[in-house]
Amino acid sequence: MRIAASKRIVNRAQRISLIALIGAGALAVSGCSYINPQSTGQIYSPSDGVRSDMGSLELRNILIVSSGENKPGRIIGAVFNTSDSDIQLTISGPAGSQTKIAVKAHGDYYLTEKSDSSILSSVSAAPGAMEVLKLAQTGSTGPQTSELNVPVLDGTLKEYRQYVPTPSPESTSSPSSSSSPSSSATATSGS
Repeated sequence: MRIAASKRIVNRAQRISLIALIGAGALAVSGCSYINPQSTGQIYSPSDGVRSDMGSLELRNILIVSSGENKPGRIIGAVFNTSDSDIQLTISGPAGSQTKIAVKAHGDYYLTEKSDSSILSSVSAAPGAMEVLKLAQTGSTGPQTSELNVPVLDGTLKEYRQYVPTPSPESTSSPSSSSSPSSSATATSGS
């Protein structure tokens, strides 16, 4: 009888150690997610552009399309206004060039329209580099300013080719001519 009792004790000890070993293995495998950040919990821009929140304004997929360094550049992306009042956003480039857009309350403004006047007269960064834009908003929340580091792309990618600014016939024919902005946006150039 003593032999049968000792076999039960050995089997019980083996089972307990096997359960402990399985528990330690499960803990080791699941522990990886405890010390590593989950990529699904991180906010990022799943596009070529960048994102920024500026009070009630949400800027998404913002980038510049230009044919080269010190050439005109078109800002493309989307701006969303989550407030109850209209907001004016001024985007200034490096050489004093700027564009102004008005975003209606709870509205959106897409900077991808061919007729949009969101063209900076000069972009100091070459395609493939980053450009710093100065942002200023005025509205019911009061004035706010910010800077945004955005990528500069050229027409190499097919989807951006149509946005590369080309000189307009008016600007090449007369040095004193000026372009007329659309009713929803105005563009100005300073020195």
